[in-house]
Amino acid sequence: MRLDKYLKISRIIKRRTIANEACDAGRVFVNGKQARASYDVKIGDIIEISLGNHPVRAEVLNINEYAKKDEAGMMYRIIE
Repeated sequence: MRLDKYLKISRIIKRRTIANEACDAGRVFVNGKQARASYDVKIGDIIEISLGNHPVRAEVLNINEYAKKDEAGMMYRIIE
């Protein structure tokens, strides 16, 4: 699954266009490397997003094409 789509479905970022713009601006890293929106997300990847004052690090636990609001939080784990 594309990185921008994963960020939207998992509800880490609310809109896919915002996720796409964040990737284009160089604010999204996967496994320590700058990632494009077309990056193919895999289970175990570490995603780092620096939007605003609070950077977010999350580990990919699951990849689903569709996720309800309750299930979206189970797709990743926040890393401190």
